[in-house]
Amino acid sequence: MSDRATQVAFSGRIVFVGFGSIGQGVLPLILRHIGVSAERITIVTAENKGLEEARAYGVAFVLAPLTAANHRQVLEPLLGKGDFLLNLSVDVSSLALIKLARERGALYLDTCIEPWAGGYFDPGLSVENRSNYALRLDALALREGFAGGPTAVLTHGANPGMVSHLIKRALLNIAADTGVEVARPRDRAGWARLAQRLGIKVIHVAERDTQVSARPKRLGEFVNTWSVDGFVSEGSQPAELGWGTHEKHFPADGGRHSRGSGCAIYLNRPGASTRVRTWTPDAGAFHGFLITHSEAISIADYYTVEQDGRVVYRPTSHYAYHPCNDAVLSVHELAGRNWRMQPDKRILMDEITGGVDELGVLLCGHAKNAYWYGSQLSIEEARRLAPHNSATSLQVTASTLAGMVFAIENPERGIIEPDEMDFERPLAVCEPYLGKLVGRYTDWTPLERRGELFPEDLDLEDPWQFKNVRVV
Repeated sequence: MSDRATQVAFSGRIVFVGFGSIGQGVLPLILRHIGVSAERITIVTAENKGLEEARAYGVAFVLAPLTAANHRQVLEPLLGKGDFLLNLSVDVSSLALIKLARERGALYLDTCIEPWAGGYFDPGLSVENRSNYALRLDALALREGFAGGPTAVLTHGANPGMVSHLIKRALLNIAADTGVEVARPRDRAGWARLAQRLGIKVIHVAERDTQVSARPKRLGEFVNTWSVDGFVSEGSQPAELGWGTHEKHFPADGGRHSRGSGCAIYLNRPGASTRVRTWTPDAGAFHGFLITHSEAISIADYYTVEQDGRVVYRPTSHYAYHPCNDAVLSVHELAGRNWRMQPDKRILMDEITGGVDELGVLLCGHAKNAYWYGSQLSIEEARRLAPHNSATSLQVTASTLAGMVFAIENPERGIIEPDEMDFERPLAVCEPYLGKLVGRYTDWTPLERRGELFPEDLDLEDPWQFKNVRVV
């Protein structure tokens, strides 16, 4: 392992909630980098997945699906002051676990904000109230009347999470490369002003997964390189994006939020049926799914500049995801089944024969047009670096580890989002596991060739309008 590997002392217990592909992948990293013995780790999960792996490491495994009725009874005996509640579940309320961790004096981290089972699809809720925007507002509202206290890190996987740190490094790189002299910003206002000064109009979290399997997808099967349940739940939510001040064309199927800052909008259609144009260095231009993610909202919020109580600058931000080819086929089949889940699920791991997960941030509109900065991690390197991981999962598990390290080293920060952290420490923890960290400028725009062939529906004056980015 790299000489830069992190070693962090920790005297408490760690409780996993959920033990799918990400839980199984992060466990060996925790044992490698955080000073905790296997005897002080307990896994609480709804399924037997990962039981053999847990036993191999000597970790306690509790099969107990958590609900609103029983989660306190199950978790309270396992948590006390100075312990760590690591939430890697689906269908378990993040808000409930944050409250419980706070009451018990325990640290907390999740990789996304989840409702109780069925919350994403409750027919009694409006589209707005099923959004990540609403879930984020509810989580941040827990700060009221609670300054500081045990650190609870919200949404710190690869994305959301690591990508917020990549943006800050990318902004400093662009400033240096375009001759903009600037001291490293010290606060939210400083980072937002830097993005405004550089002319950043659009921020894509642009990801292309090219991993392939020796076993092709079969009919009636959903195949993915990470949690199938997690991908299907977020892909079935309404598409969401941070809405920038440069935008001139509001989507016909778009909706604005009735509470909060209004930094984001939603579309009245699932994210897995909404495609956008984007770019990464190896893949080049491609169409990705506009899957809702918390970072699309938090990034737009964080990089907002206000003047005299009026928003004068905000970038458009969203996820643009092309999963592995078998997952794309799975999404097409899911949509054709009217969003009813296939009977079989398979997460690719040992049967992957090759490919790369290219995950980074694409910052557009500045003096050098567009700049992608991120991780290019192959399956071969992922396997060399850590057991029980694909290239996709290792990007997530490394960032989960980094968020845990932040919480342990900063134990009284209260509820905190990735955008609010100092970016250097988390990236230093992640970097040995990210393969190549690459920065690349490109002259690509979403108008490439289209202005000549199909100009009628485009805004030719500003390539970075969402109207041009969206695939219709």
